[in-house]
Amino acid sequence: MTREIDRSPARLSSALSLTAGAVAWATSALTGALALAAGGAGFLVLLVGVVVGSRRGVTLGSAALLAGALAGGLTSGAPYLLLPGVMAGVLAWDLGEQAINVGEQLGRAADTTQLEVTHAAASSVVAVGGGGLGYAIYLFASGGQPMAALVFLLVAAVALTSALRN
Repeated sequence: MTREIDRSPARLSSALSLTAGAVAWATSALTGALALAAGGAGFLVLLVGVVVGSRRGVTLGSAALLAGALAGGLTSGAPYLLLPGVMAGVLAWDLGEQAINVGEQLGRAADTTQLEVTHAAASSVVAVGGGGLGYAIYLFASGGQPMAALVFLLVAAVALTSALRN
């Protein structure tokens, strides 16, 4: 009798992805109704994506979370809310993809806790480091530039990260 391997997304990375998504949504919610709506829609799509193992759902949900954070940053002018929202949105995508990858390659029953925690920790360090660097550049080189300058800097960083991953 052959037992089939459950290829569903890994539970720990799924939970971490949803936690990061909730942080992104929460920071967006503090900035305005448009950001709240985009973040809420993004969180729901992310939730469906990590539950069913849909890369498209994870990507679209995370993109909506990022859009909510960026919209909130543009309307509120608060970089202390924009940066955590963007960092959490990127982490939600990365950890959601990791959950799907681990599930597909190793199966849900495999003990992958150390692998998932190590990946989450490394991704968090990169996100915080990138966000800190972006904020430092904004503070020291902005010369009175509007918040849109920081938003476009973050969009460029996300695009670069995506290009490097492919």
